[in-house]
Amino acid sequence: MLNVPTQSFPAPRSQQRVAPSGQSRRNKVNLKPGHSLMDWIRFSKSGKDLTGLRGHLIEVTQEEMQKHNTREDCWTCIRGMVYNVSPYMDYHPGGEEELMKAAGIDGTDLFDQVHRWVNYESMLKECLVGRMATTVIKASIPSSPQTSLAPPMSMAAPTEKDSRPRYDWFQTDATVHLVVYAKRKIPSSGCTIVDLEAGVLRLEVLLGKISYMIHLRLADEVEGNVAVHNAFLVGKIQVSIRKQAKGKWSSLGQPLEFHNTFLRKKDRALHYRDCVLVSKTEVNHNTHMFRLQLPRGTVMHVPVGKHVYLKALIQDTEVVRPYTAVDQNLAAASQESDLYLMIKVYPDGVFTPHLNSLHVGDCVSVSGPEGTFSLRPLRDVTYLYLLAAGTGFTPMARLIQLALQDGDTIRKTKLLFLNRREEDILWRCELDELAASHERFQVEYVLSDPCESWTGRKGRLDESMLQDVLNRPDGSKCYVCVCGPNAFTELSIGLLKQQGFSEEELHAFQG
Repeated sequence: MLNVPTQSFPAPRSQQRVAPSGQSRRNKVNLKPGHSLMDWIRFSKSGKDLTGLRGHLIEVTQEEMQKHNTREDCWTCIRGMVYNVSPYMDYHPGGEEELMKAAGIDGTDLFDQVHRWVNYESMLKECLVGRMATTVIKASIPSSPQTSLAPPMSMAAPTEKDSRPRYDWFQTDATVHLVVYAKRKIPSSGCTIVDLEAGVLRLEVLLGKISYMIHLRLADEVEGNVAVHNAFLVGKIQVSIRKQAKGKWSSLGQPLEFHNTFLRKKDRALHYRDCVLVSKTEVNHNTHMFRLQLPRGTVMHVPVGKHVYLKALIQDTEVVRPYTAVDQNLAAASQESDLYLMIKVYPDGVFTPHLNSLHVGDCVSVSGPEGTFSLRPLRDVTYLYLLAAGTGFTPMARLIQLALQDGDTIRKTKLLFLNRREEDILWRCELDELAASHERFQVEYVLSDPCESWTGRKGRLDESMLQDVLNRPDGSKCYVCVCGPNAFTELSIGLLKQQGFSEEELHAFQG
């Protein structure tokens, strides 16, 4: 009997490979009509035999695996499990060419390059052939380090023992306090995520690309609320919890998996918590602001430029999508603990119609902050340019606030905001008010399908438009952020490089 793993999301220690500035994580192809993700979900549930084995699971040898390497008969292995991906070829957003790179071999590393948040076990469960009986040849990924599936204890970045964070704890009769000493300055934008549920404390401190984690089953029962206090300059984080019964504990608790570990962030599996939909308000004709309330025992601030993943079970398949957190408005950075997400609803989409169907009080699973954006390059920038198309505006909203409130060196922030029609422009009134009240901020709108009365800039992004918009005064230091559909991002980065911008002066937000 094969020991087929139960569905889990994401696969343990799966990787996220976020491309450098200007490079897409993968090439998308135009799928044939009737070959969307939802179409695949329907097709895979149709009862058809997608393995060619009439429902039998087999042990697959290396020799057998290598025989199935054609378009019509394509098997691949991911984490020891073999799938017949031929039926999926026409539904794969990356196209046939990408899947065929792993034909007849182990495609785990290739998959991990771009699919951290995809639940392949759920997506391909009807294509499961069986388990590998032996180790197979692995797909070769140029210029990409091999990754281990074992807990990456040896991957901690700093080698000096005294540079690793440490923790301590103390208590009173009524409270218990855990203190993390990061041994470096910590960002004021937020770097601590705390989840307290059923007596289990999970604390993660994000320090650039590295993550420090405390994971404990507490020694005794506690109340659900958690308080977090940060001393940013000295790198000290204190988490305070009230005991349910007064008295002294002999220990803080029992260590759980990955307790007291210091690893690369991408080597940790995503952690989800169920958040409650508090409100849904209209931003424009097809975009809404979703306000989500974190669980009682969770403290999480999403740093500027980071995104979270939302996860839902749709027709028995787990579907996940990334969304960038925004503030409630552009007036000032929000001090609230609730999460605000500005999301465009696509009627023919898979995830957003489900999200739009939720009622106040319903729950949705939300991951912790993810993403490669760093504030470090902005420290001495004098001109900040933001190129956004459609809902690519979302990461720019908080960047604008940051530049105006905390960016002491930034003399000018300019947003070039491209949309199809005038009614598509998000937060137009707020942007206009901000530009009118702050001389250091400018916004210019571009419409590709304007009405006759439109007097602003028209057309699509091209070289001449960028030359008009982007100024590089002598002695200035410029930085450009880009966000939008993949094609827009690739075009923008290519044009910016033609104009002399280097990799160090660009950041492309990847969806």
